[in-house]
Amino acid sequence: MAKVKVEYACTACGFSSPKWLGKCPDCGQWGSLVEEVAAAETKYRVASEGFPASKPVCLTEVTESASERARCGIAEFDRVMGGGVVPSSATLIGGDPGIGKSTVLLQVASGLAREGRPVLYVSGEESEAQVKLRASRLGVRGEGIFLLAETSVERVIAATSELSPFVLIVDSIQTMFTSDLPGAPGSVGQVRECAGRLVFYGKKAGVSVFLVGHVTKEGTIAGPRVLEHLVDTVLYFEGEKGHPYRILKAVKNRFGSTNEIGVFEMRATGLSEVADPSGLFLSERSGETSGTIVFPAVEGTRPLLVEVQALASQSFLAIPRRTTLGADTNRVVLLCAILEKKAGLSLYNQDIFVNVVGGISIDETAADLPLLCAVAGSYKDQVIPSGTAAFGEVGLGGEVRAVPMAESRLNEATKMGFTRVLLPASNALRLSAEFPLTLVPVHHVREALAQVGKK
Repeated sequence: MAKVKVEYACTACGFSSPKWLGKCPDCGQWGSLVEEVAAAETKYRVASEGFPASKPVCLTEVTESASERARCGIAEFDRVMGGGVVPSSATLIGGDPGIGKSTVLLQVASGLAREGRPVLYVSGEESEAQVKLRASRLGVRGEGIFLLAETSVERVIAATSELSPFVLIVDSIQTMFTSDLPGAPGSVGQVRECAGRLVFYGKKAGVSVFLVGHVTKEGTIAGPRVLEHLVDTVLYFEGEKGHPYRILKAVKNRFGSTNEIGVFEMRATGLSEVADPSGLFLSERSGETSGTIVFPAVEGTRPLLVEVQALASQSFLAIPRRTTLGADTNRVVLLCAILEKKAGLSLYNQDIFVNVVGGISIDETAADLPLLCAVAGSYKDQVIPSGTAAFGEVGLGGEVRAVPMAESRLNEATKMGFTRVLLPASNALRLSAEFPLTLVPVHHVREALAQVGKK
């Protein structure tokens, strides 16, 4: 009987220790080390078996397979992926339970199959009948899509080798296990080894691999952090509970931008693309409310109009609250200090609440000016005209600084019928085209607050 030893592995970074530690010395996380039983003498089978040894090749002889992207027929998904699925790539997609990960991947499989690219869908959580039931609800015909209910990574690789599909979808990686390692499926060692074998196989055999990952209560993908290092692309599927809209964003992409987003609407027939998210997010906007203004944001290469709301109310607490949804709290606190010091607004006794409508999160500094105008508008109970938008970075001295992609923001505002835009004066001087808008260049926050309420 093989000797058994106990190790402790960090769920955040994969660090292993022979004894339990309260704090991981590698990543600094507290309480992240979990017990694992490992065999002292394990006959470890190398994952590269069955493949010829790699040989050095000249860079000029390497083909650019990344340029041969396969489009899945879902424009929003292809946009986030950087233009389509790259051959031999590995993608990890995570999200809350029930958010639509399996649904969107089944729709992606349907689009690829229609283009003559076979797909193997491996389900470790559902039977073939359950997957078929979802496919029928989504209207997926099924030609070119092969189902496999299996949790053994060796059997999955064997079935993939026999079928030779273009894409392998594994739902989910936490259900996979290998008989070469001890431990239950979902443990740190099993998840790390199974993911590594699938990614290695995909790159050697020319198969694009999609791995579905569970998320923790903090919203990050469960398992060791090394999962995100193994794959080429990491996608997160996000959405508010009770809200039909879903946002797909890339946090890592070796073949494209990490700033792109895709917007979907969850319906009874599956996920539907939202081709005009600006119109969607502004559809229920009321122009007669103080403390609201529209911000032309840019996500990757896509301009997106979002509504920024603020509410300032008298506080009866010793320390007034600063609560934000969709915006950086520290940034809002900084902007409130600028309003007090440079614009003369007394916010020391005001609770400030900021919300970005539609579940969108904005983290670019171009949102400083609309956030500042919304807070000031709510404090003064001033209604900002509905046709007004604003963008610009605000410095600690109250100056309004230039931001990138000003013309894309103005084009989107024009398309959505806006008539007036506040922007940094330095951006206005560098415009290379004329716009059917009333442009209001501003140099300082005092100037912006004086102009924003005018019609």
